Amino acid sequence: MGSGICRAGAYAVLGRVIMQKIRETIDQIEPLDERAMRLAKERQDILTKPKESLGVLEDLSIQVAGITRNSMPKIRDKVIITMAGDHGVVEEGVSAYPQEVTPQMVYNFIRGGAGINVLGRHVGARVVVVDMGVAADVEHQNLLNKKVDYGTKNMTKGPAMSSGQAVRSIEAGIEVFEEELRKGLDVVGTGDMGIGNTTPSSAIVAAITGEKVERVTGRGTGIDDAALKAKVRAIKKALKVNQPDPNDPLDVLAKVGGFEIGGLAGVVLGAAAHRTPVVIDGFISTAGALLATELAPLAKQYIIASHNSVEIGHRVMLERMGLRPLLDLNMRLGEGTGAALGISIVEASTKILKEMATFADAGVSEAIEE
Repeated sequence: MGSGICRAGAYAVLGRVIMQKIRETIDQIEPLDERAMRLAKERQDILTKPKESLGVLEDLSIQVAGITRNSMPKIRDKVIITMAGDHGVVEEGVSAYPQEVTPQMVYNFIRGGAGINVLGRHVGARVVVVDMGVAADVEHQNLLNKKVDYGTKNMTKGPAMSSGQAVRSIEAGIEVFEEELRKGLDVVGTGDMGIGNTTPSSAIVAAITGEKVERVTGRGTGIDDAALKAKVRAIKKALKVNQPDPNDPLDVLAKVGGFEIGGLAGVVLGAAAHRTPVVIDGFISTAGALLATELAPLAKQYIIASHNSVEIGHRVMLERMGLRPLLDLNMRLGEGTGAALGISIVEASTKILKEMATFADAGVSEAIEE
């Protein structure tokens, strides 16, 4: 067994619902390849530069070597998977925008007019848009339909979804990743869209880490003070009503999560199982990654955090997973925008490793001073 599910509570859920796909995927996750990493490090040390002078770029290239089992990895096919879903908790006044904006933005993604489309084109990544649970019928030939339901339930009144739906959302994420892998995929980025989705994300991090709700709840789409107080009240009520088990990530997802968040967790698990680097975006994407790593701790080794979101709970999740973000640009858009920028840095790191001359190649003395 590769990493297994380390949480006792998760095992209890496994016995109640059919989740063979998730089990099989987690079982495939293995530690990074030490030999490939050693060879990549040895090459970095003989490139025409002082040792470790490119800092994180060198670390990234070595990590990607370990992920891919290739000491000279190449990033060619880049994909950003943007998952959309709606949330019943918007009834509690937690967002500055109405729920109708979710399907409108999905169509904007499909037309290529959103921020993620621009940055995707900028870094040469194809953007895959997935309906995980939009509360409307969205139809287009370029939209992947993995709809679990028409939005989650209002989590202040009971579970956001059933245990079976939680499992299905993760499985759908794995399926999407594997479908894209067959088309060609060397690195994957995660993104999201869903009015109100910072609320379940804050609930997830509070449930798993035990942090106070106020410490992990931000303004999302830019809500005012009154809406922020309503948001905090809603999360506290949802946690009290549902009592999610912090040792059972599937229970947390079902009680206070979202379909797109489950889907993003599935993408992370799928990427780790298939030895593919996964670059996560901001707060919502990281909530999905957190669930994935609670299910399969080894998945952490396959994750690259693109940036530090303005959302105050983001850093708490990154610290929980031991991840250091590449960028800090005061971003909070989501969609996968940060992931796109992160992918460009990951690609740059592999190009340095592969294309930069060694001292021997260049006929340069190795006695370079910093």
